[in-house]
Amino acid sequence: MRHLIPRLIPIFSLVLLPVIGAGQQSVLTRTGQVHVAGRSVPFLVRHLPVNSFPELPAGVATALEDRGCLIPQTYQAHRPENVIHASFERAGSSDWAALCSVGGTVSLLVFLGGNTTPAVLASASETERLQSHDATGELGFGWGIDPATPEQVYEAQAGMRPRPVRLDHDALADAFIDQWTTYHFFTHGAWTVAPTPE
Repeated sequence: MRHLIPRLIPIFSLVLLPVIGAGQQSVLTRTGQVHVAGRSVPFLVRHLPVNSFPELPAGVATALEDRGCLIPQTYQAHRPENVIHASFERAGSSDWAALCSVGGTVSLLVFLGGNTTPAVLASASETERLQSHDATGELGFGWGIDPATPEQVYEAQAGMRPRPVRLDHDALADAFIDQWTTYHFFTHGAWTVAPTPE
């Protein structure tokens, strides 16, 4: 279930900061202030370039770069995230998904099989996916994606009666950290949402 969050009014800037490690690669960091409940609160969103994900097939990497994508990282990130590989189309298929940030708007893109034209499953402003996560009060990016096996989705449906039939291939877990998770599932040529308890 998607929880309502206070309206955030962004004031932001772009800053280039260094990242220690792997060739001293740079990461684009967006900082600024949003107004929450009548007060100004700082935020920070880190991004990685597409070439931080060398496992991506060349066609998918090129499609992301052609769109100008940067990959936003959650405040919990300890390694590159929000680019995933799983069997979304059918059991055994090789499919990719990524969060793509362009100009402050993030889209959830899915590339099925060898297709380099993605399906867009969701889109939101980065500032709509901010949340508090530590004692400093600074907001961080809280939108993350992961593969979800049929067993993981079935477990998430444990409280449902009758319980849905177990899926036969992977779903895409689309989560706002510690708030809600939506399981996108591809079936009969279209994307749907696997039901879970309220």
